[in-house]
Amino acid sequence: MTIQNDIDSSEPHDQNGTGQWKGLAEIDQAIHENRLTEYRMKKAWADPWGKRLFLMIGAIFIGFAIFVVVQDVL
Repeated sequence: MTIQNDIDSSEPHDQNGTGQWKGLAEIDQAIHENRLTEYRMKKAWADPWGKRLFLMIGAIFIGFAIFVVVQDVL
């Protein structure tokens, strides 16, 4: 029978003893979500209707920004 000590273990443990670092798990989740977002954006850009919708929303946003700047100057 062998006894395992935390000193002998090469894996880091958190204070709760679960073996995971909470900060690293959050970073891993953020990386995962970013990859999904990137995939969805590429997929939407490949779709003709998605591309039109994206360009239309962008044009409306740019038009509104120009309107606000022009009204502020006058």
